[in-house]
Amino acid sequence: MPMGVHANERRPTEDGASAIAATLEEDIVLGLLAPRVRLVEDDLMERFGAKRHVVRDALAQLEVVGLLERKRNIGSMVKAFGKDEVIHLYEMREILEAEAMRKIPLPLSSEALRQLKSIQAGHDEAIQKQDPRDIFRANHEFHRLLFAQCGNAFLSQSIEEFARRTHAIRFGALMSRERQLQSQKEHHELLALLEAGAREPLIALTLAHLVPPRDHYLKAQEALLP
Repeated sequence: MPMGVHANERRPTEDGASAIAATLEEDIVLGLLAPRVRLVEDDLMERFGAKRHVVRDALAQLEVVGLLERKRNIGSMVKAFGKDEVIHLYEMREILEAEAMRKIPLPLSSEALRQLKSIQAGHDEAIQKQDPRDIFRANHEFHRLLFAQCGNAFLSQSIEEFARRTHAIRFGALMSRERQLQSQKEHHELLALLEAGAREPLIALTLAHLVPPRDHYLKAQEALLP
């Protein structure tokens, strides 16, 4: 597919490789780079105005976190997952995120709620404007801060790492208007449960929030999966 510049993408600054990697990561989540799509270095150099070694560094960063895989005589491709891999990755996300919800002090402090509501206001605005990159960024920031409330930095870091590994599974889900609005609704429900201190409904909603992207991928890849 063409590697043209997409609206509101990050452009290389002093740390060009990280900026390129961040934009390509968003491309994967938003379905602009689907599983098994090949990333051509020359195309990326032209798109980002970057030197080859910077592009290679960016691709290496994405390979390390499991978003790309390198095939001999082909190069870097967006990671494609088999059915069992998808199920197992999401099982890990369910275990980790449910445990975080068990550890979060409830009702959540007024300051933490204020910060989460502020981020959600940005998420609401991005959805209203139908800006997929800002939707992704606000969604990521909301969940990062939410899980940080568990008080265990290793647990919250593990949650973020597994969420990132599933970016290639979540591809295209954020582009669905129906899913955007459903996610927005669930975020506001999470905030209400955090404020009310309703732990069991909070855990149940956290787990339900994971299901649609997983099932979207399995359905979209059904013909290709073993």
